[in-house]
Amino acid sequence: MTGGPRRKRDSAATKEALLQAASALFAERGFSATTVRDVATRAGVNQALLFRYFGSKQELFAAVLDHNSTELIAGQPPEGLPRRILDGLLSADQLSGEEHPIAAMLRSYSDERAAHVLREELGARYTAGLAELTDAEDAELRADLVLAWLFGIGMVRSVLGKSPLAQADPDAVARHVTRGISVLLERTDLPDER
Repeated sequence: MTGGPRRKRDSAATKEALLQAASALFAERGFSATTVRDVATRAGVNQALLFRYFGSKQELFAAVLDHNSTELIAGQPPEGLPRRILDGLLSADQLSGEEHPIAAMLRSYSDERAAHVLREELGARYTAGLAELTDAEDAELRADLVLAWLFGIGMVRSVLGKSPLAQADPDAVARHVTRGISVLLERTDLPDER
């Protein structure tokens, strides 16, 4: 036996440490270049615990997306969801290199396993949240259009770094985009004035 006291087991703290480490590494490297060993090392735990709690790297990726999107989707008010997504995508601190998790996850889209998780987990939840903001018959299509536009902005700005969008003032981008989103997610129960 060792002479020092044993550290108390805390599965919730271990899972949270793994989620935080994975979120940071997926943001830095993308899905393919992030190894479970690196995640476990950064979290300060044995990699067997990662498999115990999450099963696989793909499941860990899904858990990171779920954790990050739950906070964003649950934010209040519900009609602020498009702006919260947009603000997250525009909030990359170009000096420190930090990015919002959504923008960082877009870097992982080239990996088919990660793309599947992005489509099934992230896309479905955001589409459902956005579709609730309109009463139009084609609410899901409108929500998908908004989501595609927002993720496209994140891809062009943060991943491709294409000018002028990459250098554009976030407030200016937000003004233009929120006007367009308001048309897509308009309420149809309002009288038509044409």
